Amino acid sequence: MQTGLFISFEGIDGAGKSSHIQAVADAFRAAGRTVVQTREPGGTPLAEKIRDMVLHDAMDTLSEALLVFAARCDHLNQVIEPALARGDVVLCDRFTDATFAYQGGGRGFDWNVLTQLEHWVQAMPDGKLRQPHMTLWFALDPQIAAQRLASARVPDRFESQPLKFFQQVHQGYADRAHADPKRFAQIQAADELQAVRASVLHQLQSHGYLPVHRA
Repeated sequence: MQTGLFISFEGIDGAGKSSHIQAVADAFRAAGRTVVQTREPGGTPLAEKIRDMVLHDAMDTLSEALLVFAARCDHLNQVIEPALARGDVVLCDRFTDATFAYQGGGRGFDWNVLTQLEHWVQAMPDGKLRQPHMTLWFALDPQIAAQRLASARVPDRFESQPLKFFQQVHQGYADRAHADPKRFAQIQAADELQAVRASVLHQLQSHGYLPVHRA
């Protein structure tokens, strides 16, 4: 049986990461893998209800963090862990790095508390933490992201934040990448779409997750 593979897609709002997930899913399916596409907060009926609360209801940052990890706990138990046990490829639009970037960086919430929640929710039977095998970080200048969001849909509680918030979120991602460089693959999200797509596929191929097609 094939070994399960967990890949997360991260980046500030406006980085364009979501537009590449389907292409990655198609590439894995073409390689003969079964793919589960999911997102956070969300991925289960309960977690989707929590997602709607987090995106639209006013709340303090501790409540926000607790809800995000509650959704993650259900998501892990109901979707991610079973899929990995089957040997599937899990493609997740955001995971715990987003919590450290948005709640920790953007909101300025205590990273030590987030770390404790991370250990509670993501601890596996062997004592290790469940983390993605690879995280594709779509890095983008917050000013460019803000320009992209200006013409987007009606913004939610996060998309409507000022530029400084997204600068702090960007730094939060940078800090997480610095702490775990082997897991992170940085993608220059300001490039043209096809160049970004090529960079994503190259990273997956260079790590041995996708086959290299030679002419």
